[in-house]
Amino acid sequence: MSGSNFVDYVKICCRSGAGGSGSYHLHRDKKTAMGGPDGGDGGRGGHIILKGNKQFWTLLHLKYRKHVIAEAGVNGQGGLRTGKRGEDEILEVPLGTIARDAETGEIEFEITEEGQEKVLLAGGRGGLGNWHFRTSTNQTPRYAQPGEEGQESWKILELKILADVGLVGFPNAGKSTLLSVVSAAKPEIADYPFTTLVPNLGIVSYRDNKSFVMADIPGIIEGASQGKGLGIRFLRHIERNAVLLFMVPADSKDIHEEYKILLKELEQYNAELLLKPRMLAITKADLLDEELTEEIKKDLPNIPHIFISSVAQQGILNLKDMLWKEINAS
Repeated sequence: MSGSNFVDYVKICCRSGAGGSGSYHLHRDKKTAMGGPDGGDGGRGGHIILKGNKQFWTLLHLKYRKHVIAEAGVNGQGGLRTGKRGEDEILEVPLGTIARDAETGEIEFEITEEGQEKVLLAGGRGGLGNWHFRTSTNQTPRYAQPGEEGQESWKILELKILADVGLVGFPNAGKSTLLSVVSAAKPEIADYPFTTLVPNLGIVSYRDNKSFVMADIPGIIEGASQGKGLGIRFLRHIERNAVLLFMVPADSKDIHEEYKILLKELEQYNAELLLKPRMLAITKADLLDEELTEEIKKDLPNIPHIFISSVAQQGILNLKDMLWKEINAS
């Protein structure tokens, strides 16, 4: 996923289809000059629907589509013929897409499963034909119900990446390197901050042909929860991860303090993130000897931890075991 192709936020104007009007037709044939009412109902206007598609990883295909308009329903006809329903406008979106009302900011629903469909904006109902309005005192009603108008509204679609494991750390903590080692993902890697500008996903192969999804979230900086750096735009992706793997390099001045800063940023953004299972990986462990490793262990936070080196392939299999156990913990 290149940076220009990863789009996780779009705002679109939606207009659902108007319902067709009911018919106020009276039955006529060779033998009947003026029979009873036989006006059919109008067709429903087209809905605008979101549909989950696991083949999509971005909202790029909707970025330049500012207006989405569904088809109107067709009017009813004589002979109790119902008008054709307006064609629905189906927008395929990645799993993890949230729909919001642009005016209120309220979340309307989420798409989390393959093939799941939700109506973003309902089409207008078709009007009833005059056949419905016949009574004992009015056997030939010459009126019918008009169709409902379609709705028009601005909607926000927002993507929060679905992954089993989310990597959390400052820039250059080794997240991209780890992802490149444990999966087939090829994230951009360089020795300067914010190399990763978009979330990268990788499928991690595990024992007995099992696998899980790992997401490399762009590096956090202190103040990210207030929008500094890449800020809130990417913090939201962490919300959908089952397990958070904090990554701090072994050459950090204070590993425990760095972990606390990362934790604080998550808490200020969304305190519920602290309820997720957390693990700590001390990266670049190939720089440490046994004595220094034991010294560092004395001041680590009280969460499951492991020393790893992606370059030297140190501790990688044990890390996978720990993550798999946590992902599948009841």
